[in-house]
Amino acid sequence: MSEPKQLPAAILAHIARELNVSMQSLLATLQLLDKGGTVPFIARYRKEATGNLDEVAIGAIQEKIEYFREMEDRRRTILSSIEEQGKLTPELKAKIESVLDRNELEDLYLPYKPKRRTKATIARERGLEPLAQYLWDQVAGELPLDALAATFVNAEKEVNSPAEALEGARHIVAEQISEHAEFRVYLRQLMLSEGMVVSRAVEDAQDPEGKFKMYLDYTEPAAKIPSHRMLAIRRGSNENILYFQIELDALKPVAYLKNKVIREHGDWVPQLELAVEDSWKRLLNLSIQTEVRLELKQRSDAEAIRVFRENLQNLLLSAPAGSIGVLGVDPGIRTGCKLAVVDETGRLLDHSVMYPLQPRNDTEGSVRILAGLIAKHNVRAIAIGNGTGSREVSGFIQDFLREAKLSSVFSVVVSESGASVYSASEIARQEFPDLDLTVRGAISIARRLQDPLAELVKIDPKSIGVGQYQHDVDQRKLNDALEATVEICVNRVGVDLNTASFALLRHVAGINERTAQKIVEFRNEHGRFKSRVELRAVPGFGPKTFEQAAGFLRIRNGENPLDMTAVHPESYNVVERMAESLKVTVAELVAKPVLANQIQIEKFQSEGAGVYTLRDIQEELRKPGRDPREQFVAPQFQSAIKEISDLTPGMTLEGVITNVTAFGAFVDVGVHQDGLVHVSELSTRFVKDPNEVAKVGQIVKVKVLGADAKAKRIALSIKALQAADLPKVRHAPSMEDKLAQLQDRFRRK
Repeated sequence: MSEPKQLPAAILAHIARELNVSMQSLLATLQLLDKGGTVPFIARYRKEATGNLDEVAIGAIQEKIEYFREMEDRRRTILSSIEEQGKLTPELKAKIESVLDRNELEDLYLPYKPKRRTKATIARERGLEPLAQYLWDQVAGELPLDALAATFVNAEKEVNSPAEALEGARHIVAEQISEHAEFRVYLRQLMLSEGMVVSRAVEDAQDPEGKFKMYLDYTEPAAKIPSHRMLAIRRGSNENILYFQIELDALKPVAYLKNKVIREHGDWVPQLELAVEDSWKRLLNLSIQTEVRLELKQRSDAEAIRVFRENLQNLLLSAPAGSIGVLGVDPGIRTGCKLAVVDETGRLLDHSVMYPLQPRNDTEGSVRILAGLIAKHNVRAIAIGNGTGSREVSGFIQDFLREAKLSSVFSVVVSESGASVYSASEIARQEFPDLDLTVRGAISIARRLQDPLAELVKIDPKSIGVGQYQHDVDQRKLNDALEATVEICVNRVGVDLNTASFALLRHVAGINERTAQKIVEFRNEHGRFKSRVELRAVPGFGPKTFEQAAGFLRIRNGENPLDMTAVHPESYNVVERMAESLKVTVAELVAKPVLANQIQIEKFQSEGAGVYTLRDIQEELRKPGRDPREQFVAPQFQSAIKEISDLTPGMTLEGVITNVTAFGAFVDVGVHQDGLVHVSELSTRFVKDPNEVAKVGQIVKVKVLGADAKAKRIALSIKALQAADLPKVRHAPSMEDKLAQLQDRFRRK
């Protein structure tokens, strides 16, 4: 593996300013990343070095470093190309080496970039470059311009008149203008700040579902257009239903160019004015527009990916029901409801099928099957997938639990998004090679209730359905962002080394797919791990992997009580000294969290354990091995509400947020179709970003504003309920009120 390329000091200073981190923290983080450190490990166990930077800040540094290293490679290529042409002046080299924006780097290279044959190159071939240079220099010569142009007339070179000579010279000047780096930077910013995104319908295009109805004749400033609208317009363009462009009134760019290009008065002015107008209309407008369209696409992608990441993180960190026996139900009408029972560890115990709905309507048989499975396997919870028939099945099961007086068993509807993807995946086939896809789906639904994180990591995040326009954004960037999010969530929660699946282990910091597979094979062959140290015996699990991964792997009831905590093995000696200072054993210190409050951490500071590490250790000893996720609470759907037609304006319902987008949040209220709480209805205060007040998995109360069963649209409000709960307050009297009161007093006197 080659050494990472070092970046110039100017670029490092630029990154530090842009990300608002100290140079010391930046350099330390960069060094740790280059040595193979993972983001979760650095954020958790190297806080002294980084100055307590979190995963987001370290991830941003990693992203910026990759961007500028790629840019440095491109910079070297450009310098080499220009040097080979013999055109690399000291001034040009200095400009290229100092630029910090990739677009501006390409602007500087543009005049030297190999080109296809253009009007300007043809004019140069015809010997008209000296005439173009005369126009550009704007210094009067011995001959007036018309007479000078006549000297370039040459029938053999297809220059038949002074007018044709001047036209060719203007083409050269127009190209020079279009390739001028300073001009391009200004015009790009001008179009971004003052341009208008304009979309129109493609003639004879068909949009039967009306997905792009609002964009058939649409205009919005480029500077303000939000991500979801930009991506929607681009999708309409890709589907040949819309065409769009960035429109900018030509007066301002042309006036700017004329002011920059025309420096002296003379007979060249009319020619330069024509050249400027031609450059804008024929070359610059289209070229700058292409760059701005790309810039808007990248901005929209970044925003959409950010929303997807936040939704995914909230979903993965949803509260787990925990280690209880669960009966998973994959609802079905014609084919029946597939049932699967898993034990406290998620191991399949039994499976069956029942037909409580039409057309069979076998209520008696379904009750018998349910009662038998619950009694046989000590089922504590029933997880029902939210697919077709889920409301009816949920009502049937709730009636059964009530009539059977099984108050110790609860039922809950869970999202089954992506369950079908898991059922047909290689992971599912390896786990359950002899089971039907629908039974695998029921198993996944049951496990999602126990531990959403452990089950959802088996599915491609893009199949979970918490993004917006996810197929329209840069797929490489999306995949990288989602993988990083999964890794952060898995390591934040920690992984039980003796029960974790291969799919979960491969997301632990420092562990790749091959190593995860080796861990599972070692566990199957030798039995459960008794200590973290045993990991060193796993083939391929070297010192570096152990350093990165060990702190995130938990061993319950192992030989060392610290193995069940987030304390890293490299700090075990610190904990031992802490225990000695309190005259207790490490086991007693872990077993009695209250003792952690007596630790005077300043006494244990050393080169290997600074104040951040010691605080983390103390906090972990206060709550050893505690899951950082919130406590599980099941949403309560109204049993009488099953279809959109059951909803009426003014109803108050409880639901679960299933997705958060730039324009609002979608809420499952138990009618097969999520309702939309528009961003304007999320809160009584102004909300710019819905993620400020809503997150996936959050249980909320909503008010129904409207429900259209035919269009399958439900409008909901959270704000309406918040406003109703606001206390009635007396506002302080205004100055006008005070004056009126004084006047009234004087009149009375």
